[in-house]
Amino acid sequence: RRDVWPKLVRQAKRERRTLVFVDESAFYLLPSKVRTYAPEGLTPVLRRRQTRDHLSVMGCVTIDGRFYTLARQVSLNGMHTIEFLSHLRHYGDRWLVIWDRSPIHRRAELIDYVNHLPDRSVRVEFLPPYAPDLNPVEWVWRHLKHVELANVICLDLEEIHQEFHLAASRLRQKRYLFPSFFAGAGLH
Repeated sequence: RRDVWPKLVRQAKRERRTLVFVDESAFYLLPSKVRTYAPEGLTPVLRRRQTRDHLSVMGCVTIDGRFYTLARQVSLNGMHTIEFLSHLRHYGDRWLVIWDRSPIHRRAELIDYVNHLPDRSVRVEFLPPYAPDLNPVEWVWRHLKHVELANVICLDLEEIHQEFHLAASRLRQKRYLFPSFFAGAGLH
């Protein structure tokens, strides 16, 4: 936070790159547990078959409050990461991507893709091992799950896919929240 973060910000400015943090998350059919109102002594109980089906989402956030996502109804892999980066390139020319050391970020095809981009338009930096708290996208996921999608119950993956996109659209309208995601990660 103290040494590397300021260097990355200066480097991104010097190279005219947009600094972006990337991370993945899963949104399950099971609702997030939050408090709700009910008559005293009558705890609300959901009587549904529990399943581990989930929506896999890759998302990124920029310092200036932009939020991009790629959502799939299957588990994400390295090829999805390439798809996400090519999608990201439509929104700007030069990116400094910061992400964790997940195997899907270290796949050989992905490294080859990044190395063969014209003008080295995407440069990649890794977060330190075991430091998810340094990634502002973790705070975005927390907000989406516990605020925007709180108490949302979906019957199937298609419905949660739709609800996720609606929640992400609402979050994009609240640009004033993005500095708090960076502050939560300790990156000012």
